[in-house]
Amino acid sequence: MSRRERVLKKRYAIFCEGDTEYYYIDKMRKNQGVELVLKPINMHGGGYSSFLAQIKKEAQTNYLAKFIIVDADRIKAFPGEKDSFLKLLEYCKLQNEKGNIPHFVIADNPDFEYVACLHDSDYRGQDTKCYIEKTWKFKDLGVFKSNADRYEEFNHHSVRNIPEF
Repeated sequence: MSRRERVLKKRYAIFCEGDTEYYYIDKMRKNQGVELVLKPINMHGGGYSSFLAQIKKEAQTNYLAKFIIVDADRIKAFPGEKDSFLKLLEYCKLQNEKGNIPHFVIADNPDFEYVACLHDSDYRGQDTKCYIEKTWKFKDLGVFKSNADRYEEFNHHSVRNIPEF
């Protein structure tokens, strides 16, 4: 009797800045129905140097790729973050040049809340905080960020004014 062939799942690490990104990626992972493993790692803010330290700590893993999702607004908003961001980019570039696990940096510009608003076909570039609170009826931005149902809500907003064929 031959042994059953073992199927390895495709594994990806996704390093994300906070709760909003974490919840979105986690729901996406659960709803895709494909054989892959997404490991969202919530960095709880912390800046680009924290990302770099965490990515280095998980360097010897069996992921097919690592995705690093950061808000670009930190580059201008916090002293020293531009240098930390450039170090993060340089590290990822070096890993890719060496042929190691591919590293992809995704910078939300300016932040993930803006990306969230882009899911809504009625959004026209207004202030994201005001749009989220007034149009989507969130008490404040903190409540929005801590809501685990981001994925469903984003995808609901993104399809609501699309004509049927």
